[in-house]
Amino acid sequence: MKNYIVFLFQLMVWSGYTVVEWLSTHDKLVFKVIMFFIFSYLAIYIAKAILKSNKRTLIVTGVSLLCYAIIQVLFQTILPIT
Repeated sequence: MKNYIVFLFQLMVWSGYTVVEWLSTHDKLVFKVIMFFIFSYLAIYIAKAILKSNKRTLIVTGVSLLCYAIIQVLFQTILPIT
C-alpha cells in the first residue's frame, strides 16, 4: 500500500513539474534540466521518507517516471499543441 501512496505522490510531483515547465517556455534548456533534477530529487526524497528502502524507492520512482513519460507522449500524440 505504501508503494501506491508514493506512486500517487510522485505523480503529483511530476504534474507540478509539467506546470512549471509550461510556465517557463522561454527558459534555456540548461535551466529546464536543472529544474528536472530538482523535481526528481523531491520525488526521490518523498519516496525515501515513506518507504525507507533504497531499492523500493528506485523502483517506484522509475515506474512513476516511466508512467509520466508515457502519459506525456500520449497527450502530445493525441492532442498536439500548435
